[in-house]
Amino acid sequence: MTGHEIVDSSFTAIINAPIHMIDIPEWCFSLGEKDYQDCSPAHISAGFTTTPDGRRMSINVEVIGGSLMVQHYVDTLGRPDHLVLESVSDVFTPSGRTTIHVLWELTVKAIDSERCEFINRVRSKATDEFNAFLDRQGIPFDVFRAQRQPMSIAHNRGETPLFAASIERAALRRATAN
Repeated sequence: MTGHEIVDSSFTAIINAPIHMIDIPEWCFSLGEKDYQDCSPAHISAGFTTTPDGRRMSINVEVIGGSLMVQHYVDTLGRPDHLVLESVSDVFTPSGRTTIHVLWELTVKAIDSERCEFINRVRSKATDEFNAFLDRQGIPFDVFRAQRQPMSIAHNRGETPLFAASIERAALRRATAN
């Protein structure tokens, strides 16, 4: 990731399902729009596709801090217990369109035979385009970061337990289907 770090936020929640029943990539790349919307009032739409070279991609649309974001999350590590997604996300602000670099990491770790700890970590950094965007407006990066961090952290805090509940439902559906 290039540029200045905007935010590094991590929250945990409990999933009441055994680790062997959880498959985070399967959940992510089949997440329906309604289920995505139910995980945060800021979530607008979700879908999935592939990159031109065939890698899986989750497309998420949400509003954070008044800015519309279109995230193009490409699968860079996809294990049932650990998913890492990377996006150069489009950000639409009142001052125009720009991009930021986002790394989204979802992990589960067994607590015992029936429960897991879910970790939802989001890191974002400024792209060169974003730094130029701030420079054209005369906004110091530190001022932007100080305003953006609380909103991004609050968003992650709110969606983490709802993502965990969604992953739990998917795991339990898989168990009853098998």
